[in-house]
Amino acid sequence: MKGKIWDLYAPIYSRAMRAEERSYAFLYRRIAKLVRAKEVLELATGPGVLAKRIAPVTKRMLATDYSEGMIAEAKKGICPKNLRFEVADALSLPYADASFDAVIIVNALHLLPEPEFALREIARVLRPDGILIAPNFVKKREHFVGRCWEAVLGLVGVRFEHQWTAGEYLAFFRDNGWELLFYKETQARMPFLYVECGRS
Repeated sequence: MKGKIWDLYAPIYSRAMRAEERSYAFLYRRIAKLVRAKEVLELATGPGVLAKRIAPVTKRMLATDYSEGMIAEAKKGICPKNLRFEVADALSLPYADASFDAVIIVNALHLLPEPEFALREIARVLRPDGILIAPNFVKKREHFVGRCWEAVLGLVGVRFEHQWTAGEYLAFFRDNGWELLFYKETQARMPFLYVECGRS
């Protein structure tokens, strides 16, 4: 995904996320419990909505995005003191091995042509007993609203490189050497599957 598309989309993305506040309530609560007192990395943070929510309970949080425009949006407003925003590429992270207790990537793996490369980088920077939290949109043929929203995103240049079903998304992790710890389907504007993994 070219950063320029997300740079243009950045100013309205946070408003789109606010419309999903109720749908994402489970995700915010669950992640906050998992990352308490941990050193956390978020990839594809967008405008930083999740990062600003959960950072106060972490020991330290670094939230990154490939898009400079998204990071500029994320830096606006009030930020917890233990939260830092940076531009970084999920396929080539500038962080040392075993640097984080938890890595979060929400609704982004389906945008990458080769998401397995991102999983390798995540495995590298994650500590051996660390956790990967990776909720992602999944495909359901009968979900009309989801299909419409995907079409709208396509009009502005956002392309889904992968359209996994829930089963295919879980298999993606298993096939790439991750142990599934917990997962749950959740309904929002588009159906998504909340997934927690550990390193096998």
